[in-house]
Amino acid sequence: MRTSLLLLVPTLLSLFSDTTELPAANERSSKESSGPSTSRLLDSLLRTSPRLAPVVARAADYELQIIYTQINRDAQQRPHFVQHNFRLDARQYFNPASLVKLPVAVLALEKLNKLDQPCLTRRSPMATGAAFRCQTAVPYVASPDSDRINTVGNYIKRMLLVSDNQAYNRLYEFLGQRPLNERLAELGYPSARIVRRFAPCDTGANRYTNPITFYNPATKQICYQQPAAVNPIPFSYPLGQVRKGRAYQSGGHLVQRPYDFTTANYLPLQHSTDILKALLFPAAVPVQQRFNLTANDYAFLRYYLHHTPHSSSFSAFASAKYFDAYKKYLYYGRRKSPERSTLRIYNVVGMSHGYLSDVAYFSDAAHHTEFLLSAVLYVNQDGIINDGVYEYETIGLPFLESLGQLISEYEAQRPHTVAPTLTDFLIPENIK
Repeated sequence: MRTSLLLLVPTLLSLFSDTTELPAANERSSKESSGPSTSRLLDSLLRTSPRLAPVVARAADYELQIIYTQINRDAQQRPHFVQHNFRLDARQYFNPASLVKLPVAVLALEKLNKLDQPCLTRRSPMATGAAFRCQTAVPYVASPDSDRINTVGNYIKRMLLVSDNQAYNRLYEFLGQRPLNERLAELGYPSARIVRRFAPCDTGANRYTNPITFYNPATKQICYQQPAAVNPIPFSYPLGQVRKGRAYQSGGHLVQRPYDFTTANYLPLQHSTDILKALLFPAAVPVQQRFNLTANDYAFLRYYLHHTPHSSSFSAFASAKYFDAYKKYLYYGRRKSPERSTLRIYNVVGMSHGYLSDVAYFSDAAHHTEFLLSAVLYVNQDGIINDGVYEYETIGLPFLESLGQLISEYEAQRPHTVAPTLTDFLIPENIK
């Protein structure tokens, strides 16, 4: 692969004439509604790979969308971004699944900063009550192992390391449905909709969120209490009615009609990419898109975006089922062990209803390269939702593995006027 790709570099580089600097979020919003967007460079690059060809040839069937963002450093090491798309279309609905966990993690830390209580930090023990249907109570249980205590910080670790759904539910409830989505709109993501728990709750129940109590970690006394809340006005849905598949499983029965995603979570691939970019390169995004986070918050999130369950030393995930390359779909797929110690991947993934996605930043110290890569595809050949029969292992994960490797190989050959120092994310180990 590397040899054939090297021979194609001059031809592919000649296509750079269609590249432009990445526009700001408010500029992108109008373009997102204009239909699929495809870069000649990325289209040509994808078609050089026989491993990608079966999916690329049927890209519409697989609902494939890709964003590849080149990063070019200037003499002051400031990053400049050039985005290449393949079939990017915000109106092509896909189930974001666990991609929504990244903005929820970020906004939970923002909320702690906004509350500004001296005894309230991401390490404060947390108890969740129940006050409405479909709510789960999670009491505060002390433990000599700090990793086992329910806190905002530990919930974020569980979300980013192993994509834990219950951890997401607890922070969704901490944020509240309306404040969560209103803050996303303020940040430049007005069409995003994060309106569901990962639980079999009806649409109305997801508008109600639980009472929550935080405790002072030093005194074990109550530090802060948040009452149960409700979003009084349901959100509209930017895509209107969304139905997918030819049938779906429900309660052990096959329902012979498409599955309704209209009121499901909605987060376009561009939004997920921009949120990750704003976390990693806050100085490079418009001021209104920057999160209200401390330097320590940024370091904390970057640490757990990069690490895997084992490398993080988080005791709750020490078992063998969490392998060393866990949740790094782009580049490793389902391979158990990372093969390149110089390659660092900061990412968040999604896998649900046949949709498979990964949004990642790659940093390669051996080749002095860096780039952003995001992709989603739909692997549900029988067209039945919720039957548990999806081609994740046979089509989806091998595709993402090959895609990450292809772009990495291309980046290793692409000329860079200024080599990145790649020191932006040197994170102290005591950040945990």
